[in-house]
Amino acid sequence: MPANVKDVLLVGLGAVGTIYGYILQSSKLARVTAVARSNYDIVNAKGINIKSQKYGTHESWKPYRLVSSVAEAADRPYSHVILTTKAIPEVIKTPQILEPLLSSPYSERHAQPTYVLLQNGLGVERDLYHSAKALNQGEPKIISTVVWVGTNLVEKNVVVHNNYDRIIIGMYRHGDHLTTTNSPEEEAILTDLGAILETGGSEVTIATEIQRKKFAKSFWNVTFSSFSTLIGSCPAAIFRPPPKEGQSYSPYVAPQTAPDVIPVLRAILQEMVTLGRALGYPDNDDGLPSSLVDDVLLRTAKVHRDPTHTALPSMLLDAQNGLPIEVEVILGEVVRLAKEVGVDVPRIETLYALLAIIQNQTLGGFRKPRL
Repeated sequence: MPANVKDVLLVGLGAVGTIYGYILQSSKLARVTAVARSNYDIVNAKGINIKSQKYGTHESWKPYRLVSSVAEAADRPYSHVILTTKAIPEVIKTPQILEPLLSSPYSERHAQPTYVLLQNGLGVERDLYHSAKALNQGEPKIISTVVWVGTNLVEKNVVVHNNYDRIIIGMYRHGDHLTTTNSPEEEAILTDLGAILETGGSEVTIATEIQRKKFAKSFWNVTFSSFSTLIGSCPAAIFRPPPKEGQSYSPYVAPQTAPDVIPVLRAILQEMVTLGRALGYPDNDDGLPSSLVDDVLLRTAKVHRDPTHTALPSMLLDAQNGLPIEVEVILGEVVRLAKEVGVDVPRIETLYALLAIIQNQTLGGFRKPRL
């Protein structure tokens, strides 16, 4: 291996983890140690079958090294630790997942890596920051991200991926979401990771302030992930016209009624804009443009009118499979931010309350996977 190859730890080998593990390894700039938890046995025995419109079909793909736990992986230093598990702090917090790296003897033998969080939601970095800061190894290096990737884990070792993956990366600055320039050190950290991902084939953008990008990404999740989970269907049930003669697909808007939900969706998105203004994000392309409301509606409508579009929001998939959903980091954090700055978000609070009930019943063992 070339001298500039980095040891990278990837925690989580689901759909997103597999695609980004493949990207990292394809760069030939990273030796990927991957932690597979629930699917370790089958991946270890058979590998992962990747079916990607962008990267092709790869049967029995494996990372450089496969382990079953973070503790097993904690036998060497890493330049980067990339976390692709879903952020569900009411079930397990990030420092608990990464505990072997944040405690003795690892923390005494090795310098802390750059942590990279490929996770939806807001505030996902906070717990990790405090735990890493307590080690007294200087300011923690945490890269937060916004990820767009169309991928699903259809079996425990089968991943399907469409023709795109795009990622925005930026430094997490604890307690600061208004600084909009990267220091030379921050730029070097981001450029280093960006070069690996780009070489592996992904589309990468380096942000000077990542929290506003994550907030903008939350527009879609707050609105459409929530709606999809509550109605039990992807947004095609809101936007897709009935099939024409010779066509066959579902779901679609049945002709018997004409539910006009667009004003409701627009009002939810507008609550997000109002909150963003109170948080200090300006109305421009570098901040939080008001045009984002129409952009999100129009882009979502265009995608979900397409009869060939079949991907489901991950929150809906998790709910259908009886798994915990990302309700706290997507909805709960928005509601808490709104209370902190004195902004009313009644529609988002309603979505949060309804999804919190689903979460409660899942965690209580009362919601079973849909067969």
